[in-house]
Amino acid sequence: MRRLLIIAVVSVLGWQAYQQRKAGSPRVTAPDELPKAHVATTVSSKVAQFKCDGRTYCSQMTSCEEATYFLRNCPGVKMDGNNDGVPCEQQWCRR
Repeated sequence: MRRLLIIAVVSVLGWQAYQQRKAGSPRVTAPDELPKAHVATTVSSKVAQFKCDGRTYCSQMTSCEEATYFLRNCPGVKMDGNNDGVPCEQQWCRR
């Protein structure tokens, strides 16, 4: 009985993770100093303002957040010349 409960819990958690991944939820690392509720609101509002609209180059972006969204979610973008996962390093996402 206990084994079935563990399997059920793991299955539900796995299904939720699969659905979230399938929906294309962006992965954003929250700064430690911000409360989690604030971060969730900020992330969802930024994601809501971005959409794949055919732009492919860094010169067409207005922020690092926008370039990162396009790199992670939109096909055919040309914003990560060295393939390190950081877009527009010379224009927007300096590290």
